[in-house]
Amino acid sequence: MAAVNLGPTRGRKPAPAASAPCAPGAIVPGATPAAQSGPEHVTEPVAYDAILLAGFGGPEGQDDVIPFLRNVTSGRGIPDERLEEVAHHYRHFGGVSPINEQNRALKAALEAELSSRGVDLPVLWGNRNWDPYLNDALAEARSAGYTKLIAIATSAYSSYSSCRQYREDFADALADTGLGDEIQIDKVRQFFDHPGFVQPFIEGVREGIARLEASVEGLDRTTQVEVLFATHSIPSTDAAKSGPAERGFGEGGAYAAQHLAVAEVVMREAGASDVPWQLVYQSRSGPPSMPWLEPDINDAIEELPAAGRKAVVIVPLGFVSDHMEVLWDLDNEALETAEAHGLTAVRVPTPGTHPAYVAGLVDLVLERVNGTPVADRPAVTELGPWYDVCRPGCCENVRLGFRPALAGIAP
Repeated sequence: MAAVNLGPTRGRKPAPAASAPCAPGAIVPGATPAAQSGPEHVTEPVAYDAILLAGFGGPEGQDDVIPFLRNVTSGRGIPDERLEEVAHHYRHFGGVSPINEQNRALKAALEAELSSRGVDLPVLWGNRNWDPYLNDALAEARSAGYTKLIAIATSAYSSYSSCRQYREDFADALADTGLGDEIQIDKVRQFFDHPGFVQPFIEGVREGIARLEASVEGLDRTTQVEVLFATHSIPSTDAAKSGPAERGFGEGGAYAAQHLAVAEVVMREAGASDVPWQLVYQSRSGPPSMPWLEPDINDAIEELPAAGRKAVVIVPLGFVSDHMEVLWDLDNEALETAEAHGLTAVRVPTPGTHPAYVAGLVDLVLERVNGTPVADRPAVTELGPWYDVCRPGCCENVRLGFRPALAGIAP
């Protein structure tokens, strides 16, 4: 049995795991027995002990900013001088990212929703890159005697950074604590097209267009308004590897296909099928020599006046809450770009703690608790319901290759 390490972990991101725990005969490392054989959808009920809410993490003071960015970029050898160049977003807000407070609010909302339904499942919270870390959450689970965890990652889509990297960090945390022989971790399916996640955006687009029509006299929504669905840009090579290769999603992989499918549903259900829209990207951070998904939202905004647009609705479709890249890249940079080009702009809310979103996350947990048949699982696009167990080769990081990860078939 591996040595258990439950000492203080504040300020320490776990080192990469050399391997992931795998029961004899299992092909899914670190999974509960129901998932170990690797079914696409687990329809066997599982008596989970607790929910693991897995966040990205963020600094909560000026002194935290550089250590946090070191964690985010660990293994890439980026000197502090360069990290300081990108720290100004956090410095602008006093060194405090809103993401931790948002996850505290989401945790409380999940606990209230579970209680209202009579579901006795505690919610543990751990972050990938800042306190409380995932290994802290696993230490808490061990102290309470919890051995079967169902994880909710605060990211809805399929890509390395939005799914597989969370799964790698689960493996890292188990290795760091030495709890691989004691704790099993499954993960809810990617929820990009679950109605609970999509409903807040439907409402936001409907209300955003109505606000523009009320504020801009004589506005023709069919020719003068454009809806920009914004998500985080990722390297084009990683995008092409997102999702299982056998699905054949093409150049943008499952990542782009999922966003496009959801955006189409949002426009239809918002009663806005007559309004022009496009998918745009934000927050790229790689070197200029590396292709990332485009167009950048600011470039797209700059082109709107030439197309006759007078107003724009910005929809943060790739984000679950108003964290730093929403507050800075959209509320600061994108809105300033719109103003500079004479466009009236509104930015619609992220799901946050919207009741439909919170209820939807609980529904996703109960799918696995109850072993819900696939035919009874809601999905608003033809791409879903997505897999409970990630498929082989899914969401490879081309630069790093495959590292040990849980909740999916190895590699």
